[in-house]
Amino acid sequence: MVSFDHRDPGTDESVWTTALAARDLPTLDLDVDRVIVVAAHPDDESLGAAGLLASATARGIHVEIVVVTDGEGSHPDSPTHSPATLGLMRRREVTAAAEAVGVSHAPRFVGLPDGGTDAHRERIAAELHEELDRAGDDRVLVLSPWRGDGHRDHRVVGDVVEEVCAGRGVRSRAFPIWLWHWGSPGDVPWDRAERVALDDEARDAKARALRAHESQLSALSAAPGDEAMIHERMHAHFRRDQEVLFAPDAPAASVGSEYFDGMYARHDDPWGFDSRWYEQRKRDVLLAALPRRRYGSVFEAGCSTGALTARLAERCDRVLAVDLSSAALERAARRLAGRSNIELRVASLPAEWPGGAFDLVVLSEVAYYWNDADLTAVLLAAAAVLEPEGHLVACHWRHPVAEYPRSGDSVHAALAAVPGLVRLVRHEEDDFVLEVYGRSGARSVAAEAGLVP
Repeated sequence: MVSFDHRDPGTDESVWTTALAARDLPTLDLDVDRVIVVAAHPDDESLGAAGLLASATARGIHVEIVVVTDGEGSHPDSPTHSPATLGLMRRREVTAAAEAVGVSHAPRFVGLPDGGTDAHRERIAAELHEELDRAGDDRVLVLSPWRGDGHRDHRVVGDVVEEVCAGRGVRSRAFPIWLWHWGSPGDVPWDRAERVALDDEARDAKARALRAHESQLSALSAAPGDEAMIHERMHAHFRRDQEVLFAPDAPAASVGSEYFDGMYARHDDPWGFDSRWYEQRKRDVLLAALPRRRYGSVFEAGCSTGALTARLAERCDRVLAVDLSSAALERAARRLAGRSNIELRVASLPAEWPGGAFDLVVLSEVAYYWNDADLTAVLLAAAAVLEPEGHLVACHWRHPVAEYPRSGDSVHAALAAVPGLVRLVRHEEDDFVLEVYGRSGARSVAAEAGLVP
């Protein structure tokens, strides 16, 4: 991620004036019924899209603003304002800014910790799902900060918005803010850029909205630590007669068999399933989290060399284990030779999802290999094949891997949104997250054992 200091002079606006004049950017289509803005902090919506919002409300388009954090961390060294005081101040400011662009009701505040959104992706996704559910059949455009903006909260909110919108087939656009400060024209994804031309009324409304964020544009006091967050050179970027937004990245492709076959060609145990204590312990944690001592039929997606498959077979009558890589299954077959209750099969999911129903579906270290469309299809298929009393267990690495289309956390955020499932277990560590789901009405282990009603 880009590193920058808001106190730096930053890129002069003249650089951007020249770069924008040299490009004939397409116009953002605003033929919608509703605009939903998901802002990481109060003032994101004003800096990035106040002109668009003013144009939308002038056309009678309904606008909703969701503010994820209160921005209480904007002045961490302030000697005069506590985080709580700043948070309340910034809520008032964004409410006034919304009024300035014609939004008829106050923003909705989620209240997550400023700078800590990465630990709350599921909550952000749930808030957006709720807004989209309320929109009904409206044609919706969702706006959020650009995930390449260089700020971690912008990245997280941008990630979540793109994932949710892609999964629901809703149009989204992202607005840059800090890019204009730290970046240069070479840092802009011009192939995905669109513009919103601002007439005099929209520019005036945006200026009023920006002035409402006094805590960011002016010093809180003369004391060190109370300096303005947005200095004059930065402020100049938001007086333009246009706003620029970015369409989502082209959908990532799911990881294919070539990647896995290459890994197995180079290593006997590419991910250390047998050699690393980390992997052995994680299998123990997964097995301990299963709510039932024994299962009838189990489906394991992405079984690799069969290390977990062997353990699952000890607790069930039948295991169907599939993998995309024939090289992986050859090693799994050697490991599992003689196990009559295990069937191994080469399969590309979700296209070759097996028929039948299962008491347990296992998605362990596999779902971050799928793109948005494939992940959605897999999760819906997994929920559909569960027996009425069945369970779905998912376990995934949480650290980023360049070759994977998504993170483990985003997998579990998507899983939490699958209709008809309820979470029974969540185990979270810095390195992996593990969850167990059942159908609506599923009972805890103690309830199944008659220990509690």
